[in-house]
Amino acid sequence: MAEAPNTEAPAAAIQRLAWLRYAVPLGMFLLLAVLLGIGLRLNPREVPSPLVGKPAPAFTLPQLHQPAESFSPPAMQGKVWLFNVWASWCTSCREEHPVLMSLARSGAVPIIGLNYKDKREDGIAWLKRFGDPYALSAFDEKGSVGIDYGVYGVPETYLIDKKGVIRFKQIGIVTPDIVRTRILPLVDSLNREP
Repeated sequence: MAEAPNTEAPAAAIQRLAWLRYAVPLGMFLLLAVLLGIGLRLNPREVPSPLVGKPAPAFTLPQLHQPAESFSPPAMQGKVWLFNVWASWCTSCREEHPVLMSLARSGAVPIIGLNYKDKREDGIAWLKRFGDPYALSAFDEKGSVGIDYGVYGVPETYLIDKKGVIRFKQIGIVTPDIVRTRILPLVDSLNREP
């Protein structure tokens, strides 16, 4: 008498494959959900800059108010200073501006501005209207220096040490809290370094 073919084994294999058909997409969905959850918790203003810890890019630009005069970062050698990228067309810059005015009045750190992709007359009028916290502003009409500094958008601020090394980058608005908790302690620490 001949044995009947074993149909149980192929049926079990098919059942396992059917389960995988649902398990793989479910596993991928769960992995994607975890990655999305992690991404939503990240602060886009804290994008690590490859420039932090490296020398500030060199440039020479005309000054905003005195086009016949130029500015270059080596002029600040031996000083800790803030380099703030701003523009008259930037709405966030207007929100940040009172904080920079207060910081400039405190005398804690000199602030050099970079008027970015702006019209000279608009930048001058903006500072006349809202006040000028800058020791001077360089005029970057085409945005080439902004590219060298990795500017994502204005405002952005860099803290540069006595040797010309970028030690901190703030993407977006400098707030009173950032000044108090990040910038001023770092300025104090850097001023103590030789």
